[in-house]
Amino acid sequence: MSISKTYNPKEAEDKWYSYWMEKGFFRSTPDDREPYTIVMPPPNVTGVLHMGHMLNNTIQDVLIRRARMQGKNACWVPGTDHASIATEAKVVAMLKEKGIDKKDLTREQFLEHAWEWKEKYGGIILKQLEKLGASCDWDRTKFTMDPDLSDAVIDTFIRLYRKGYIYRGVRMVNWDPQGRTALSDEEVIRKEVNQTLYYVRYAVKDADGDAHAYLTIATTRPETIMADTAVCINPNDPRYAHLKGKTALVPIINREIPIIEDEYVDMEFGTGCLKVTPAHDLNDYELGQKHNLEVIDILNDDGTLNEKAQILVGEDRFKARKLVAKLLEEAGQLEKTEPYKSQVGFSERTDAAIEPKLSMQWFCRMQELARPALDYMLNGEVKLIPDKFINTYRHWMENIKDWTISRQLWWGQRIPAWYNAHNEWVVAKTEEEARELFEAEGKSAEGIRQEDDVLDTWFSSGLWPMSVFDGTRHPENADIRYYYPTSDLVTAPEILFFWVARMIIFGHEYRGMPPFKNVYLTGIVRDKLGRKMSKSLGNSPDPIELMAQYGTDGVRVGMLLSSPAGNDLMFDVAYCEQGRNFANKIWNAFRLVKGWEIADIPASSAQREAANWFAHRFNQAVAEIEGHFSNYRISDALMATYKLIWDDFCSWYLELVKPAYQQPIAAEAFEATKGFFESVLKLIHPFMPFISEELWHDELFGVRGELDCCIIADYPKTGAFDEQALGDFTVLQQVVSEIRNLRNAKQISPKTPLPLAIHASSGIDFNRYAESIQKMANVSDVSFVEGKQAGATSFLVGKDEFYVSIAQRIDVEAERERITKEIDYLNGFLKSVNAKLGNERFVQHAKPEIVANERNKKADAEAKIKMLEESLANL
Repeated sequence: MSISKTYNPKEAEDKWYSYWMEKGFFRSTPDDREPYTIVMPPPNVTGVLHMGHMLNNTIQDVLIRRARMQGKNACWVPGTDHASIATEAKVVAMLKEKGIDKKDLTREQFLEHAWEWKEKYGGIILKQLEKLGASCDWDRTKFTMDPDLSDAVIDTFIRLYRKGYIYRGVRMVNWDPQGRTALSDEEVIRKEVNQTLYYVRYAVKDADGDAHAYLTIATTRPETIMADTAVCINPNDPRYAHLKGKTALVPIINREIPIIEDEYVDMEFGTGCLKVTPAHDLNDYELGQKHNLEVIDILNDDGTLNEKAQILVGEDRFKARKLVAKLLEEAGQLEKTEPYKSQVGFSERTDAAIEPKLSMQWFCRMQELARPALDYMLNGEVKLIPDKFINTYRHWMENIKDWTISRQLWWGQRIPAWYNAHNEWVVAKTEEEARELFEAEGKSAEGIRQEDDVLDTWFSSGLWPMSVFDGTRHPENADIRYYYPTSDLVTAPEILFFWVARMIIFGHEYRGMPPFKNVYLTGIVRDKLGRKMSKSLGNSPDPIELMAQYGTDGVRVGMLLSSPAGNDLMFDVAYCEQGRNFANKIWNAFRLVKGWEIADIPASSAQREAANWFAHRFNQAVAEIEGHFSNYRISDALMATYKLIWDDFCSWYLELVKPAYQQPIAAEAFEATKGFFESVLKLIHPFMPFISEELWHDELFGVRGELDCCIIADYPKTGAFDEQALGDFTVLQQVVSEIRNLRNAKQISPKTPLPLAIHASSGIDFNRYAESIQKMANVSDVSFVEGKQAGATSFLVGKDEFYVSIAQRIDVEAERERITKEIDYLNGFLKSVNAKLGNERFVQHAKPEIVANERNKKADAEAKIKMLEESLANL
């Protein structure tokens, strides 16, 4: 095919992604090859592609494409998560726009709307991932509420219940008033909030029952005063010793409550007194249990005040806070207010302020289940990358609490518990099984109904690496036996406990082994100011628009160039521009090679030496890249690839082998170049799949079969390389750079040939590289000399001296001035070094290597001064 002047990313992307899909390159079935398996962290079905998804899925695609090229049976399972809270909120909002209130619908009617919403919007993010080039096995796409996955969830609940891990009870939970559901501790985000501390007066009754004194108590939540059931003082606090055994009156409503004593009270905080509100504070609840206090819950599920509050019934909690403060002030019961900062919990899903709430919920006992999951990480069976997160993981797992697994929602897997008319209950998969269980226990099944609550979404996603292969229901099926445990998991640190730990827990419970070998933790994508990218801040670019502007390969490179594992990525669109420029560099290099005319002539010395060097350099780079991949330094692997192609292949190799203007290239040199280009395309394919596949099929490489594609070409293997040959060539590069720098400093045109004389002392055979130096530095001729060269400018590279005759081509006075300034600078530098070396204390007490380094500095400075003085004398 004829190659266009500029690369058209969109055309290549649409063409090759469709081709790969059509030819089944992404599909995987068990065979006799080594499996390489990744399960995609399922994005929420509510989601659209954001920068975090871009980073995460680009890394996964790089790993899966590389494994596929290495001959492994690569299987990347995609899918989405039903995201109970987020999806239900979306559906409720959609219904509201249509004038429909969820309360007016039956569960079945609501779920019809939810499934309709899911079918319409739920696949958007997966289609967007196709644009990214994600080479998933789309035939295996899963959804956490697919019938088989839901079956696995229900079976797991029953299994854990029968083993004694799951129980039901009234406990203090985190309540999301906006989502109207309980949350686990891990779904609560703590934020520092500016609040007000209200100093409230509580009247104290004396022995005769008359209120004649008061206590002042500091609180940030005056709206819960009506739920107070005690005032607590520290028994060791002398200020309040006279109040022991007395009672106080709740402000505004004047309900009598006891004054109790407990060392829990911090005598230094506020006034040293505590209002005890067992229904609305976890610590107060435990205090209430200890002292047998009444529990008065004054909040409805939506965060409004109920009848038990006696006042402001129906008002929102935050509005009630202001109104109660006003009532207290009017009653003379508000002593003062002051600003106060404290940590407040917010719902991870709705961002609503959490309410501690006593509620009947289902829980999972976690301590015993968590122990093996901690051991796997500590003994290295699961490798965490980077390992700096191990201590965080250990802290979580060693301090794990029982998991609140029930959610007061309709969208999700409904808990398989059944109640009779007497509110007795059994756990069973179906109503028929529940009836049998009731009868077996001698109980009536009359009025049987299923639990309304659904399971926490993380309960289902915790089974993901097994349920996508149907491994819980059919533990001996071919897929689970072949693909499990999976190879690598790529995810974010913030769900290390939410998801990663729970997958390990369930993996051990079912299969006695963890579900993956390595967990690669990506960083958070932030903007240039270090802020997390978010829609609310308006600082997150649209990934689809980025790919349209810079090409998918360009954006993939831009994301990866600055994303070390576990460290946050400071994203800048300039990185995508750099990625696009890299794609254009490769494209233009290919156009250059394709434009050469080939002739049956001998290869030049420069062409042969270039081919010899690049073969070694390529193998060296492959070994370096392999090392980066084995340590999951994906960004470093890309940077090593980038430098090999841009610097070594394009800037050096192609320039060395390029024929003179309008002259043909030797067939031998052309064939070598073509082979190197193929190898370069293989190496870059995991990072830049589209441009590599586009160029792979060019007629330059001959006729390709329909399955002869870069996507399954053999990934370059590590080979031997000669360190000496690479070192010698590095000297050649330094010589060329010195001559180029000399031209710049002396303003000599690159088109002006310069003679070069070499005084070789290192043993390098510069005869081999003479033609290469001539070509790359525009040297008219290369000669070898034994002594100093009068009238020439010299420079050192290692032990070898090089002389360039430029006297006729420069302004002698300006050059004399420049050299004099440089000598003056070096003399000053030498003076400071000599002062250090002349200091006996420094020489005797400094580390030997530091002293040696100073002596080397002295020798280098003296050698440079000597050369400059000779150059000055020769002007």
